[in-house]
Amino acid sequence: MDPGARPTIAVVTGSYGAGHDAVARELATRLLGTGARVTGHDVADLLACRVGPLLRWAYFRQLQTFPTTWGTTLTRLDADNRASRTGRCLLSLLGSRLVREVSHADLVIATHPFASQILGTARARGHLRSPVVTYLTDASVHRFWVSAGVDLHLAIHQVAASQARALGASVVVIDPVVPSVVRPVLGGYWSPPWPADRRVALVVGGSHGIGQLEQTALDVLATGLMTPVVACGNNHRLRRRLAKCPGTMALGWRSDLRALMTAADCVIQNSGGMSSLEALAGGTATLTYRPIPGHGLTNALGLDRAGLVPYLKGMSQLKAALSDVLTGAHRGGLPEPEPAGDCLAVIAGLLRGSDSLDPEIAA
Repeated sequence: MDPGARPTIAVVTGSYGAGHDAVARELATRLLGTGARVTGHDVADLLACRVGPLLRWAYFRQLQTFPTTWGTTLTRLDADNRASRTGRCLLSLLGSRLVREVSHADLVIATHPFASQILGTARARGHLRSPVVTYLTDASVHRFWVSAGVDLHLAIHQVAASQARALGASVVVIDPVVPSVVRPVLGGYWSPPWPADRRVALVVGGSHGIGQLEQTALDVLATGLMTPVVACGNNHRLRRRLAKCPGTMALGWRSDLRALMTAADCVIQNSGGMSSLEALAGGTATLTYRPIPGHGLTNALGLDRAGLVPYLKGMSQLKAALSDVLTGAHRGGLPEPEPAGDCLAVIAGLLRGSDSLDPEIAA
């Protein structure tokens, strides 16, 4: 790329979860602020034969109806076996349109494992000349996240980085890309939907309200320490059930969720995705309880090992953790930045050429 030229960067998300989209949007916003040209793409819309929307429907349906089978599916695909190799091969066959869409870019960034596999395979086979970066949005790293053709994987902490390196990835640990919390202003004033004197545990399960959120709310209520407020998202059935439970509060879809997380005394999450990082960035104590099978459980273990979000197992640990929050013994906040961990600086280094990236950082 010519020095001084405005780079074109393609950001590829996968609309199989709001966290992938949130990271893609924030990356695009920050890159635009540097003067880069940015194009956005969704791998779910670009897979051949409309397979992407079908997989999206099946994914959410499986999580909502047969959640334990999702954990079994992920475990099977995480092994180096015929099922895993076949799945990755099918993705590369179905992803030719995505490769064509981003071939104009000076750099491509993937925030979903499907995109990482497709773009990395195309890069390895010489079908894509643009360097490829994979931003690992999860706190744990599944085999589908890593592709030998990807030039660099960005991890949000050292535990995830170690897991990616074990799969053969070149990795840099970066500061998590988290949107800033902007409270909505109505007439110059904003307040949460609960009384100001109420101690609140905000229970979140993604935009679709997936997981054992109702049981989590009842467990919080049983401790007698906080009022459980459940962000049900698009799960209207859950909201109707919780509306009949005295002592709990159920919220529907909210555009101010990040502000609500900042206003709550603590956030209880079950998937280890973007919500946990947003809560930490807002300074709110964050806990994992009753994680969803599959990536929810592996992310819970990863966040716990990284010292970011405690993984609570059972009512006694939940009560103790809530008590620590009330006394100030447990607080939120992201860790200190890693050395050379600025995401935009790493991307700029790749745009200047691979020689500008310290080989020890990406080892």
